[in-house]
Amino acid sequence: MPTAFMKQLYALLSLCLLSTTSLAQTVPEAPRLLVRLKENTKPAYRQTVDYKGIVTLGIQAVDALNVVYKCQSISRLAQGNGPGVYSLTLPAGTSVEQAVQAYRASGQFEYVEPDQQGSGGGVQAVTPSDQLYNRQWGLKNNGSFSLSTAKAGADIKMEDAWAIQRGDSTVVVAIIDTGCKLDHPEFAGRIWKNRKEIPNNGLDDDRNGYVDDVQGWNFVSASNNPTDDYGHGTNVTGILGATGNNAIGYAGVDWNCKLMICKGLDDKNNGYYSWWISAIYYAVDNGARVINMSLGGVSNSQAMQDAVNYAYAHNVTVVACMMNTNTSSPYYPAALDHVLAVGSTNPDDTRTAPFFWDSSSGSNYGKHISVVAPGNYVYGLNHLNNTSYNTYWGGTSQATPHVAGLVSLLLAQNKTRTPAQLKALIEQTADDRVGAAAQDVTGWDQYYGYGRINAARALSYAVVTAATSRRDAGELKLYPNPAHQTLTIQVGEAQQFRREYSLTNATGQTVLRGQLAGPETTIPLPLAPGLYQLLLPTEAGVLVRKLIVY
Repeated sequence: MPTAFMKQLYALLSLCLLSTTSLAQTVPEAPRLLVRLKENTKPAYRQTVDYKGIVTLGIQAVDALNVVYKCQSISRLAQGNGPGVYSLTLPAGTSVEQAVQAYRASGQFEYVEPDQQGSGGGVQAVTPSDQLYNRQWGLKNNGSFSLSTAKAGADIKMEDAWAIQRGDSTVVVAIIDTGCKLDHPEFAGRIWKNRKEIPNNGLDDDRNGYVDDVQGWNFVSASNNPTDDYGHGTNVTGILGATGNNAIGYAGVDWNCKLMICKGLDDKNNGYYSWWISAIYYAVDNGARVINMSLGGVSNSQAMQDAVNYAYAHNVTVVACMMNTNTSSPYYPAALDHVLAVGSTNPDDTRTAPFFWDSSSGSNYGKHISVVAPGNYVYGLNHLNNTSYNTYWGGTSQATPHVAGLVSLLLAQNKTRTPAQLKALIEQTADDRVGAAAQDVTGWDQYYGYGRINAARALSYAVVTAATSRRDAGELKLYPNPAHQTLTIQVGEAQQFRREYSLTNATGQTVLRGQLAGPETTIPLPLAPGLYQLLLPTEAGVLVRKLIVY
């Protein structure tokens, strides 16, 4: 049986996550630890198991503890050249507090922490069938949605966005969730395939640490079958990437990206942090550019922050849900650094509080929220049936793939965009002050962040690099855009321009003035993050270029 500490921990998780799932969590019998070895601490090439079933790493101080605490299994979470992060499973009845203290005292680890649990952030319902695309109010809202008060235009402007970009098959999006119905016709040709792996030969052909991972990985059962056994993941994946314009079902935000399925939640919609962390490293190492995490737990984790930092350093954008307890309590990974945290709105643009499934639920808020997106009464695909389209879900889980899908479209438009640029683009082009006046104030606020995303406006901004700028020397160019700390202003024919330029903020106030030094001028940007305009007088008038600063 779990110790008093584990019972208290489980009680806390259950209380905080009650509104995020319709099923109670099951207390695991075997407590687990997350550890990261110090850089100068090297384990043996292979783990060993003695006659008592105790697993060792080949590090004397650690192995002595493994014997004392009867370590039953050790799993490395980052393969290849990733950091030495491991999950240790201890016997039932072990005091987690004592084990954490003992392993920390060994001096062999950067950190030692409990392997916490969290859950997915959405709940399902069913309704009778009607016109399918008309159900997708979050993409195009004409004000007639039948299940809730609706307002025309309370959507992410997806039809205008599709006129600009519909996705690129070379962009890979990882979905860490309950899995996916891999054979659904809406995902035909869309599931990411590991081309370096030979199917079903029982070998790790590409030496990435996973055997026969042809179409993703199941981190729950440590197998190569990431099939959905709950439904949450299929719904989320469909919102993000169901194939559009194919005369069946629904349209996802991105019609062409590849969908990397990483099962990190079990058949009760719950999961260990170690599963999520392993999935992040896997996604990054195998080519994902975006990671959707419609899940969360109440405990902070340095191990999870390390994984997110790894993604950020490798140019991978992590998008996560705020969760659904209608409080400012932080959930993780949404509250970690370098994460794009997403809240939920209703069909009338109000913050979702409550969701349809619980009167005490609601989209979480707080200082770490980035943006909001449609998340209540969101229809989607069924994980048990290829022809049933009558399920809808509600949660910040459903809002998050709208944003992750927009990230993938922005990457399809320009693959040089960094996570920081993508975050700035989405935040600074969001629709502000669309919700209740008391909550959705001008600029960033804790309830809506920067506002409800506007896919069309985000895609209308072009990131300009020096290379693309020089291909069209006849125009005024700003690069990089979004910009951070410095900006280069480039003009084709300098004599056509006056030398003076000015920058104005969103309210029209001039915040910076200067003079061009020639055809190309680099200036510092001592400005707060936000949306600005650069004005440059010419013989024919004033040229105006929009600029995002992050």
